[in-house]
Amino acid sequence: MRKSPSLPVLIAGGGIGGLATALGLANKGIRSIVLEKAAALGEIGAGIQLGPNAFHAFDYLGVGEAARNMAVYIDQLRLMDALTAEEITHIDLREAFRTRFGNPYAVVHRGDLHGVFLKACQAHELVELRVNSEVIDYDQDGSSVRARLASGDKMTGSLLVGADGLWSNVRKRVVGDGAPRVSGHTTYRSVIPTEQMPDDLRWNAATLWAGPKCHIVHYPLSGWKVFNLVVTYHNDAPEPVAGKPVDEREVLQGFEHIHERARNIILHGKNWRLWVLCDRDPVETWTDGRVVLLGDAAHPMMQYFAQGACMALEDAVCLSHMLDAYPQDYAQALERYRLQRVARTATVQLQSRAIGEHIYHPAGAHALARNAIMRAKSSEDYYNHLAWLYGGNGLGMPIA
Repeated sequence: MRKSPSLPVLIAGGGIGGLATALGLANKGIRSIVLEKAAALGEIGAGIQLGPNAFHAFDYLGVGEAARNMAVYIDQLRLMDALTAEEITHIDLREAFRTRFGNPYAVVHRGDLHGVFLKACQAHELVELRVNSEVIDYDQDGSSVRARLASGDKMTGSLLVGADGLWSNVRKRVVGDGAPRVSGHTTYRSVIPTEQMPDDLRWNAATLWAGPKCHIVHYPLSGWKVFNLVVTYHNDAPEPVAGKPVDEREVLQGFEHIHERARNIILHGKNWRLWVLCDRDPVETWTDGRVVLLGDAAHPMMQYFAQGACMALEDAVCLSHMLDAYPQDYAQALERYRLQRVARTATVQLQSRAIGEHIYHPAGAHALARNAIMRAKSSEDYYNHLAWLYGGNGLGMPIA
C-alpha cells in the first residue's frame, strides 16, 4: 500500500456512494474526509435491488462477505399484468444466472447496505467521518481545493468528490444546470410485516405489477421479516416532494383501474410516504479542476432500471482505481474516470426512462406489444440482453 498524500481527498456526502468512495480510496492508501450535512450518518428509505455488478463492486471494495450476509437472494424478476393479474414473464435468477454473471441478484434494506460501508469506514484509519458538515461551495488553486461549509468553516484537500446527491451543491458549480427534471411520477413507499402479506403473494421474487400509468413493486427484505412495497402513479406531479406522509386514500387514487388482486396489496401498507421522482439529462461535464462528481450528483436516474446504487458503487470502484493508477497526475486520473463512466451511466439514465415508458406504464396496444415481446424471450435471452450491464464492476473489464 502506498503512502497517502499529505492532503486528504474531501468527499461531500456520506451516503452509499460517498462511503464506498472513501473505502475504495482507503484500500489504496489514500486518506479521505467524508463531509455529511446531516447530524448523523444513516440512510432513509427501505429496499433496493442489487444486480451482480453491485456484488462485483463489493468484492473489489473488500466488503463482499458482509454485503452477502445481509442480502435476500430472490429467485425471479417477475412481471405481472396489473389489469389481468396474469404473469407476463419472469427471469430466473438462480444457478444459471449466477453462473453466467459470477454473482447473484439480491435485495437489501438501504440502511443495512449503508451500514456495511459505515462500519468498514469507521474501522479504517484513513477515513475520517464528519457530520453537520454540508459542503455549499468550493474554491481551488493549482495545488489544492477548499470546501466551504454551511457552518462557515473551510476544509482543504487534494481533491473534492461531489457525492452529495440529486440536489448536489457541488454540481451547481461543476455543471450549473439548475434544478432536476421533475418526472411527474409519484412514488409511495411502505413496509409490510411478512405475516400481513397475502399468502399467495409471498413470492421469493422482485415482483412488478405493470399497469396504465402506474405500477406496484414488492419483494422480501431483512431476512424475510418484511416486504418492501413501492407503488408509483404517473400523475403529472409538478414539483419535487421527498418523504411526505400521506394516507391510504391518497395512495389508492392512482390504482382504481387495476385488478383487485393487485390493488388489494396496497391495503396492507401502513405509514405511507411519497416522493415525486426526479432525474437529470446526462451530461459530459463531471470535473472542474480538482473537483469531480459521483453517484446521483453526476447521473441521477429514474428507479425503473434499479441501478442507482449500483452505478454509484461502480463509480467508487472506478475513481479509487484511477487515483491509485495515476498517483502523480490527478487530472489524468479524473479524466480517465470520467471517460470510463459517462457513456455507461448515460445509457442507464436514458434506458431507465425508456423502461418506465415501455415496460412499467404502457396502456392499450402499447401494453399488448410489451406483453408479446417480453413473453417471447427466454431467461437466456434476457441474460444476453443484460450482459453489458451485469458483467462489469466499474472498470470496463468483463467479469464473466
